[in-house]
Amino acid sequence: MIDFLVQLFGQVQQWLFETVVQPLLFALGGGSILEDGYNATGWLLVGLLQIAVLVAVIGPLERWRPVQAIADRRAVRIDVIYTLIHQLGLFRIGMFFAFDPLWNDLWGALAVHGFAGWQLDQLVAPWWPGVTDTALAAFVLYLLVFDFVNYLLHRAQHQFEWWWALHAVHHSQRDMTMWTDRRNHLLDSVLTDIVIAQVGHLVGVPPGQFVAATAFALLVENFSHANLRLSFGLIGERLLVSPRFHRLHHAIGLGHESTAGKGTLGGCNFAVLFPVWDALFGTADFRSPVGPTGIRDQLPEEGGRDYGRGFWAQQRLGLLRMIGRG
Repeated sequence: MIDFLVQLFGQVQQWLFETVVQPLLFALGGGSILEDGYNATGWLLVGLLQIAVLVAVIGPLERWRPVQAIADRRAVRIDVIYTLIHQLGLFRIGMFFAFDPLWNDLWGALAVHGFAGWQLDQLVAPWWPGVTDTALAAFVLYLLVFDFVNYLLHRAQHQFEWWWALHAVHHSQRDMTMWTDRRNHLLDSVLTDIVIAQVGHLVGVPPGQFVAATAFALLVENFSHANLRLSFGLIGERLLVSPRFHRLHHAIGLGHESTAGKGTLGGCNFAVLFPVWDALFGTADFRSPVGPTGIRDQLPEEGGRDYGRGFWAQQRLGLLRMIGRG
C-alpha cells in the first residue's frame, strides 16, 4: 500500500514538474537546479494536498463541533498566512538557499572520512522476519523516530527561556484552529527543521518515505490543533494525539509558560503524533480541556502582554523576547 501511494505521488509530481515547474525554471535561467526544482515540486504537491484536506475535511468538522466561538478572525487569518508560507514552499526555498549548501558540504566531508549515516530500516530488518510489507514497517519506524525527536524538541522549546521566547508565538493564539499548527516564529521553524532534516539523513530515510512521513505528521498536527470537540476514546487517546489531548497542551495556566525569570516550567502533552512519549516520560495529561487557549500573561489581570497582532509584529516581538528586550 505504501509503495503504491509513493508511486502515485511520484507520478503526479513528475507530471507537475514537467508541465509547470521545469518550463518555468528554463524561462528563468534555472536549468542548473532542475533536480532541486523537482524536489521542490514534491513539497509543493504535499502542501497543496494538505491545504485541500484542511478546507474540504477538517474545516467542516470544525464548523460541526467547535470547542469555542472564534472571537478574533483576523488572528486566524494571520495563521492562514503562516500556513501558506510553509505549505506553498516559500519557507523551504529560503531554507534551501540559506542552509542546504552547508549541510551538503558537511555530509560530503563526513562521507570522505567514511561516515555517511545509517540505513535504519536495514539495521532493524532482522527484528521483523515475519513482516511481508517491509515498506509499511519502515514507514512506521521512521514515524516513531521523527516523533520521538519532535517530542524532545518540543520539551526543549518549553524548557529553555530563549527558545520559549520564540515558541510563544505559537502558543499566543487565543483562537486555536486547524491553521494554528504552522504559526511559528520563523527562527523556531528553522531550528526544528534543521534537526529533523539531519536526523532523516543520519538514519537514511529514503526521499519518498521522508516526504510521506512529513505529510502524515503535518496532517495529524493540523487535526490536533483543530477547534473541534472530539475525543478518540479511552484507547484511541493513548494511540494518536487528538484535538482534545493537544488542546490541553495549549490551555492557559497549566505551567507551559515562561515565568518571568524563574525558568520555564514543563507543561504536558508534548507529543506530536503518539502520546506514548508523554506516557513514558510522565508528561501525559488525559483530562478534558480546561479553559481557553493562550499564555497566562496575555490575560489583563496578569499584565496583558502583547505578542503581536500581525505576522511581522509577532516575528519582531519574538526576537526581542529572546534577547530579553520584549
